[in-house]
Amino acid sequence: MTPPAADSAPRITDEQLPELLQLLKESDSVELKLTVPESAHYAVAATLDLDPLEAQMRQVFFFDTPDLALNRAGVVVRARRVQRKGGDSVVKLRPVIPGELPETLRASEGFTTEVDAMPGAFVCSGTLKHAVDNAEVRQVAAGEMPLKRLFSKAQRAYLAEHGPEGVGLEDLSLLGPILVLKLKFERDDFEHRLVAELWNYPDGSRVLELSTKCAPSEAFQTAAEARAYLSERGVDLSAEQETKTTKALEFFAGRIKQERRHGGADA
Repeated sequence: MTPPAADSAPRITDEQLPELLQLLKESDSVELKLTVPESAHYAVAATLDLDPLEAQMRQVFFFDTPDLALNRAGVVVRARRVQRKGGDSVVKLRPVIPGELPETLRASEGFTTEVDAMPGAFVCSGTLKHAVDNAEVRQVAAGEMPLKRLFSKAQRAYLAEHGPEGVGLEDLSLLGPILVLKLKFERDDFEHRLVAELWNYPDGSRVLELSTKCAPSEAFQTAAEARAYLSERGVDLSAEQETKTTKALEFFAGRIKQERRHGGADA
């Protein structure tokens, strides 16, 4: 197979570069991401020698209003159950400019800023994470425990400050779960640890994302090395990119709306 030309992949423009450089100076970390076209999942798994038996299983639950009011405001509320580990809850705001955030927030336990970059695009997020028990997430999903039990006082305050006015945790619907297989792997011919995440949606569609993290000061060098490594192995760097979270939110919100329409018609 002839590798796709790396030059055909979207790139950050000269106009975008000053903004990206400023974000890199102020953020805590960088995650470089690439989604793989569904038609190429098996080929990429084979060429990268991905072993599914080594993957960690996760369940991801999102919470938003049926019309995705939080998402429109740039806020993500999420909880996860993680195999062989404890779960977590997250309140994420994006985009953010790290230098404009209060120092007290940036110093908070569990708070990080990170630049997510994919071919031709980037965004910086501010994430406040809290450790929770896997069983608690399951209880909330089953309606046996109130949602607020999964979120710390600091997370609730973060949501109240940046979320849409009048929308609290009690107004949110469960959107999920998504079954995720996460595989961390290293290769002798690439010095950075890579991560493959396969998101399995209830309609049978899938999103495969490859990623690697690095320090902001190493972003451009790591990106160049990752592009070269993946391109040499035939991974298409020019394919249209998908956002895992947006796809999940839109899928489950659409399902809620459909169920409500059918319920009204049946009544």
